Amino acid sequence: MHNQSYYEAIIQLRPADEKVVAFVRSQLEERGAFISKEEKLKTGIDLYVSDQRFARALSKKLKVRFGGEVKLTRKLHTVSKSSGKPLYRVTVLFRLKE
Repeated sequence: MHNQSYYEAIIQLRPADEKVVAFVRSQLEERGAFISKEEKLKTGIDLYVSDQRFARALSKKLKVRFGGEVKLTRKLHTVSKSSGKPLYRVTVLFRLKE
């Protein structure tokens, strides 16, 4: 069982092309990661996912498979209580070329 609101990364797909969304879902399923939230926007779709490392690796796969542009950003989320290390949430923007 996993926490429904937990996420480490946001994958932003612009525009929300069905082939790209299907590819992302199949990759998530293979990896065992989950989508905790989906936001459909006028410009595309945001997927909140449980695995940051997967999201970064997926950005490379998307670029190779579909072309387009990838931007990675990260935001400080919290500091680990046990190690004192900063913990970040990553945003992966994948913009499909028209």
